[in-house]
Amino acid sequence: MSPYAHITGWGMAIPDRVLTNAELAQMVDTTDEWIVSRTGIRERRIAEDDQTTASLATEAALNAISVANLSPMDIDLIIVATSSPEHLFPATACLVQNSIGATKAGAFDLLAACTGFIYALNMASQAIATGSAKTAVVIGSETLSRLIDWQDRSTCILFGDGAGAFVLQASEEPAGLLSAVMRSDGSGADLLSLPAGGSALPTSIDTVNEGLHFISMSGREVYRFATRVMTQATEEAVKKAGLKITDIDLVVPHQANQRIIETALKNLKIPLERCVINLDRYGNTSTASIPIAACEALQDGKIRPGDRLVFVGFGSGLTWGAAVVQWSGPFPTRIRMIPGIIRFYARVRSLLLRLLRFFDSFFWDRFYNND
Repeated sequence: MSPYAHITGWGMAIPDRVLTNAELAQMVDTTDEWIVSRTGIRERRIAEDDQTTASLATEAALNAISVANLSPMDIDLIIVATSSPEHLFPATACLVQNSIGATKAGAFDLLAACTGFIYALNMASQAIATGSAKTAVVIGSETLSRLIDWQDRSTCILFGDGAGAFVLQASEEPAGLLSAVMRSDGSGADLLSLPAGGSALPTSIDTVNEGLHFISMSGREVYRFATRVMTQATEEAVKKAGLKITDIDLVVPHQANQRIIETALKNLKIPLERCVINLDRYGNTSTASIPIAACEALQDGKIRPGDRLVFVGFGSGLTWGAAVVQWSGPFPTRIRMIPGIIRFYARVRSLLLRLLRFFDSFFWDRFYNND
């Protein structure tokens, strides 16, 4: 029998800097009332200059590993879901791998926009089910504030920065990820996009001057799409898990828009109190929104071992998906890992590897490449 992927650790990282609607109203033609009535957002977090997608992802991962009481050497796989990677390449996940000292882990990035965390959760679970990994870290991390035109009222009010992470571990005990649904429709790719910076429109003076490196969105079309697929994906994932909607204890949706969430819940006949909503304080953090919301629900005691949860989201691509999870919590262990110690060890290891490559290159050039 294939092992189940249990969620045994969780962590989040959010910048300290808060940008309120009142402050935005001084930057662009809007008001707090206008933003709240249309989105439910009151404030969002903005990364400082020294914070990046990789640094936030690293902090969230370290917190999750600490909760799971694991060593970084126990990790076999790291997946970072992000729409704002550190670089096109190398993968942000590789930077996280180095920062936490996960010496045995494979690492890659996954791009499915705001649905990315659900996709990554499923990919990691499949790796565990097939035996190619026993322990995985799945991270959603974003610094979308750096991809926003702060004069565009339709987008600058929506997005914020942050990261969230889960640790997944293999177990023969039935629980963890029970089902997942992943869907896409590329015919709507132009509805939510970052037009320039890729191979179709490489960076140039013209693309920069035209603002093509900022997020572009057709709000009304995305709204109609989202309310439909959030309902469909949830129903499909719950049915695939062999459950009914009434069996679900809590829904943790992508935090994009209050009205979208409320409409989906109404269609599903799920009361608002069985849903986690925190977008009023963080805005849309894309791939990070579901794990951040789950971490806060855990802090508030809203999630207990044995609870059945639905994670559901939508995003650019167009993509959408849902996952049904039976919550586990940390496995019993005598190890107690401290994030600060892990980070110190990882920095020493990284420095030693860099020195090793330096001396290897020095002696190679001196003795083997002396033509």
